[in-house]
Amino acid sequence: MEERETPATDAAGGRKDEEPLLSRPALPAPASGPEEEAEDCGGLWELPVELSARRPECGRCGRPEKVCLCPFLPVHPLKVSTCLYIIQHPAEESRVLRTVPLLAACLPEEKCKVLIGRRFSEDRYPELASVCRNKNTLVLYPGAGAANLEEVDLSSPDPYVIIIIDGTWSQAKDIFFKNTLFRIPKQVQLRTSLSSQYVIRTQPTNACLSTLECAAISLAIMEKNDGIKETVLRPLQALCSFQLQHGAQVHHSKEHLLKNGLYDKPMPKNKRKLRRMELLVNNVKI
Repeated sequence: MEERETPATDAAGGRKDEEPLLSRPALPAPASGPEEEAEDCGGLWELPVELSARRPECGRCGRPEKVCLCPFLPVHPLKVSTCLYIIQHPAEESRVLRTVPLLAACLPEEKCKVLIGRRFSEDRYPELASVCRNKNTLVLYPGAGAANLEEVDLSSPDPYVIIIIDGTWSQAKDIFFKNTLFRIPKQVQLRTSLSSQYVIRTQPTNACLSTLECAAISLAIMEKNDGIKETVLRPLQALCSFQLQHGAQVHHSKEHLLKNGLYDKPMPKNKRKLRRMELLVNNVKI
């Protein structure tokens, strides 16, 4: 019986929709196994791993020894009656360009105490709780209910204590409002036209200061000695100058970038954050 061609077959009996065997693309080669990969590496896996050693650090300023800032620190710790309690967010401890070690190096050890953490309860920090209940303790945090430090009565013969929170503004806000201990002391703020000299780190506004700068100005007010401010700021100025000479860029505040159309990051989608940025542009205090 004669075989007829159908739409799906050709005269040779094959499928019309099939390509000739020679024109088909070659199949990918099977993946090599672990043994073949090891051979391809040519023994690289057997090379010894070199551990990177941390650069030796100065015991006083905390900087690497090659870029030590001790020549810009006071020869002897400053004599002050005011004691500083620095409440440091854990994230600040790992930052390379920190200012708190420079601040601590300017003062006697017993006059600058650093506590690291996010939550401070009375049970875990009884000494801090006692300090917060001292009538001569002040907490430096700006706000509507804060008094200007320059206008506070400092006539008490007993020494004063200032609590300063070290961290980004969002971190400081979290620590201040979620720890009831820090709302016991009198809340104060700085009224100053000084722009931050910490130009290698971006600040939210032109009026925002680093922890070291806040401490320097506060101590100058408390001790009635402007020379303290100049002495404490000197290592910060040296740090920024060194970084700028070695490739760092000047960081303008977010407020400056927004007002001058230089802010090159995507605008936040969060309405609250977007509103805060609008307030920065319109000179509204936030």
